[in-house]
Amino acid sequence: MQNILVVVDMQNDFIDGALGTKEAVRIVPAVEKKIREFDGTVLFTRDTHETWYLETQEGRNLPVPHCIRDTEGWQIRSELDALRQTQPIDKETFGSTDLAGELVAMNEDEEIGSITFVGLCTDICVISNALLVKASLPEVPIYVDASCCAGVTPESHENALKAMEACQIRIIGK
Repeated sequence: MQNILVVVDMQNDFIDGALGTKEAVRIVPAVEKKIREFDGTVLFTRDTHETWYLETQEGRNLPVPHCIRDTEGWQIRSELDALRQTQPIDKETFGSTDLAGELVAMNEDEEIGSITFVGLCTDICVISNALLVKASLPEVPIYVDASCCAGVTPESHENALKAMEACQIRIIGK
């Protein structure tokens, strides 16, 4: 039985770049420690936009260019990227059907004992992916380590944790 850690969008633009926050900066050491100590497979997602981002629905709703492919802001934080052993799963939207599909395939090859999510932003991409994976693998326990996540604001982080808990996602690290 295998355990999976999903590191969501720990990219420069979300940490201290275009959409960075002090809370995001603060979790980097905890995420690094979590990756180093995790006994299982670690997957990374990478928010990926193109130069025409502002013309997309997301860009019209959040008119802050970020995570533009091949820019410094798009890169996974260097100390975390150095620990990466698989290709990141690039995603153009909040939730990644590619991630869910990869996890379903992995579960078919060898049963997954648990999936733990960490990363950014709790209230947008972490919750979107955790719920998508919960729907795709309803019998696999899903965890979110709150100490390794940050939201757009501390309040939205807490709201997202409560929403995930209501959907039977286990919140740890509080």
